[in-house]
Amino acid sequence: MTRTLLLLRHGKSDWGQGMDDHERPLSKRGKRDAWRMGEEIRARGLLPEMILSSTARRARSTTRRVVEASGYGGEVIYEPSLYAAGMMAYVEAAANLSDSVQTALIVGHNPILEDLVRWLTGREVTLPTAALACIPLPIQSWGDLRQEGSGTLGMVLAADELG
Repeated sequence: MTRTLLLLRHGKSDWGQGMDDHERPLSKRGKRDAWRMGEEIRARGLLPEMILSSTARRARSTTRRVVEASGYGGEVIYEPSLYAAGMMAYVEAAANLSDSVQTALIVGHNPILEDLVRWLTGREVTLPTAALACIPLPIQSWGDLRQEGSGTLGMVLAADELG
């Protein structure tokens, strides 16, 4: 059995003066790129059954745009540990998914997402803002994700490479 983990870095954020990092909004480009990535997820048949997102404003905004543009109708879980904690918080969040889920999307932050891709696949990648990594995992259960090197890198899509 193969499960698919999609990792999406939030869209480009706006660096307002004196703004709390957690509350930084998306920039105009970030909004556009998040929407385009949602359309691309739908067009490539990568629609997940579950979305997990960081609680940071820029990640929540990215998630909302991806949901709207892709036509996703499932549940979105906003997980606080995806903002403040390290890579293993992402691994645990995915490992705790229901085994009824075949494809899951996590919307989060760098450098954690790049670290996670390397941990799962052994491959070094660069994930600019609004970039998506697709990782097929030959696992029976999401709980098996706790094993380093359990997946392969299917592809990396950068929003600025899309038409």
